[in-house]
Amino acid sequence: MGLTKVGVFGAGGRMGTAVSNAVCADPELQFVAAVDPHFAGIDVGEVTGVSGCSFEVAPSAEALPFADVQVAIDFTHLDAARKNLRFCADNGIHAVVGTSGFTESDFESIHKMFRDSNCLIAPNFAIGAVLMMRFAELAAPYFETAEVIELHHNSKVDAPSGTAVRTAERMAKASPDWATDPTAEITIPNARGAVGPAQIPIHSIRMRGMVAHQEVLLGTNGQTLSLRHDSYDRSSFMPGVTLATRKIADAPRGLTIGLDSLMGI
Repeated sequence: MGLTKVGVFGAGGRMGTAVSNAVCADPELQFVAAVDPHFAGIDVGEVTGVSGCSFEVAPSAEALPFADVQVAIDFTHLDAARKNLRFCADNGIHAVVGTSGFTESDFESIHKMFRDSNCLIAPNFAIGAVLMMRFAELAAPYFETAEVIELHHNSKVDAPSGTAVRTAERMAKASPDWATDPTAEITIPNARGAVGPAQIPIHSIRMRGMVAHQEVLLGTNGQTLSLRHDSYDRSSFMPGVTLATRKIADAPRGLTIGLDSLMGI
């Protein structure tokens, strides 16, 4: 079997640069196209720092079919990602997406769009974060109270994070019965955080010096359980991104949410 040909949207951004280098380093993948209107016409090596590639960054997705791209990776912004996914679906290109902020309506539309190729959208590509969500799901039936605290860098524009919401959703599905919040008086608005699925509180912290972190606290009579994952660098996401890129062709047709199924958990 030949190498999987990969294109990267937003190749000149911080995540796009990291993704481009990870793709180049994977022996099963071939980096053949980069899209970023801010760096269009510039050699991809100059933009991303990759070596061994000699093509120009393209201004739009139209370049992908000409490079025979089989999988496109998107870590851009929500509006751009929506357009990119429409193009991928219309052109039979698989998509691996780390862009956040998609709504349930988006998910429904994307699932219908992808008829001839597959799309994976993951709230978190860090292998440890995926395992943390699974562990929280397994623990949920044995506890009556839980709270989720997510901490990110101060450039993250959405809150709560997709990982936090997805974690609470999975915990709520595993155990819909949680103790009610005993707080009788709120002296400062939103002191108890946002109300997530099954009334599980979710707290968002935005702070300089952080990258991506999450802690799940669970409590029952006489004991607590703390589950925490920390990403200290964007490189933590790359093994999950390349794993998804290698396996997306074998995913179910349409939309898959989360890296779990491709990890077999």
